[in-house]
Amino acid sequence: MALSIGTSAPDFKLTTLTADGPAHVSLSQHKGSPVLLLFVPMAFTGVCTEELCSVSGAIGDYEALDATVIAISGDNPFAQAAWAEKEGIKLTLASDYEHTVAAAYGIAYDSFLPEKNLDMGGVPKRSAFVVDKEGVIQYTESSDNPGQLPDFDAIKAKLAELKG
Repeated sequence: MALSIGTSAPDFKLTTLTADGPAHVSLSQHKGSPVLLLFVPMAFTGVCTEELCSVSGAIGDYEALDATVIAISGDNPFAQAAWAEKEGIKLTLASDYEHTVAAAYGIAYDSFLPEKNLDMGGVPKRSAFVVDKEGVIQYTESSDNPGQLPDFDAIKAKLAELKG
């Protein structure tokens, strides 16, 4: 079960690729400002691409709300970088290759799409968490349906509320 509102968000240290090469990204390095964590199942898939391209296109909305957006998937950072380049994704993509962060947030599938013969455990459910500047979860949304996008209007409303 996904972590609930009012819970301290687990910190993490994941790899991302930057123009300068591999780097680490953590939740704690963003303490003092709200963070939107977006967990997506897999790079290069239709709905994940739609979601992150949409958020990339509206990144100014999130910046105006003083929010940092971090997208997390279980893909390796090189696959994420190729995906971002191909699709024009302008978000920080963090690699949860070992699926430890998805497990810590309670949003890992036991078996992802076994009916389509994928059967991969640990894949993150499509989920969104808004973490306030103190590191406490203020909004959470997770779906067993990988085709269901988060409610971005509700997310922006929560971020606006946190901005005050």
